[in-house]
Amino acid sequence: MKLARRKLLGDALALSPLLTGSSALFFQAPAWAGAQIEEPLVDSVRTALSSAIANHAPPVPEFSDTESRLSYLRWLGTMSERLMKKKSDWMTRKEFLQTVWYEAKRAGLDVSLVLGLIQVESNFRKFAVSSVGARGYMQVMPFWTRVLADGDAGKLFHLQTNLRFGCVILRHYLDRERGDVFMALGRYNGSRGKPQYPSAVMGAQKLWAPQTA
Repeated sequence: MKLARRKLLGDALALSPLLTGSSALFFQAPAWAGAQIEEPLVDSVRTALSSAIANHAPPVPEFSDTESRLSYLRWLGTMSERLMKKKSDWMTRKEFLQTVWYEAKRAGLDVSLVLGLIQVESNFRKFAVSSVGARGYMQVMPFWTRVLADGDAGKLFHLQTNLRFGCVILRHYLDRERGDVFMALGRYNGSRGKPQYPSAVMGAQKLWAPQTA
């Protein structure tokens, strides 16, 4: 039975990069709950990350021109259709997508990469908890709240807080890996250097690229 489950997971990972378009969202690979590894941070890095976490600006997109705003609205409409199977209520989808967009852009991340990571980590479950205690949409390990904030791990079930931590942490890992997405994703999952997790996320990312609509 265990071998059969491992084979199914392997088949899912092999197929995920090949799936394109909204119809691919009917295929649901198992959620991978991650486990970032606690590592020592130099004071300057800890201070910078803490500052990034502590900024409590509401996730309201702002645009410098009309075309940018229209582009965002088109993206929101496309992503909302794809997410409908997971979140049937429009206002819930809108709040989720708006916050993902805001926090990803704020951290300098590709929004589709963040959505792909969320799909793989939690399968869009707000209250997901892994066997090692990672929490929420982006499966953030509780130790991060102690290292960077007030230590209240319960806040990781709050939408913006979870996405803020997750995006800041992923940005940190990307910086450490000099922009290497493959290695940064492995570090995020606690499996640095192994291909399964980065391949799964990058496969899922394709499902959330606007041009695949």
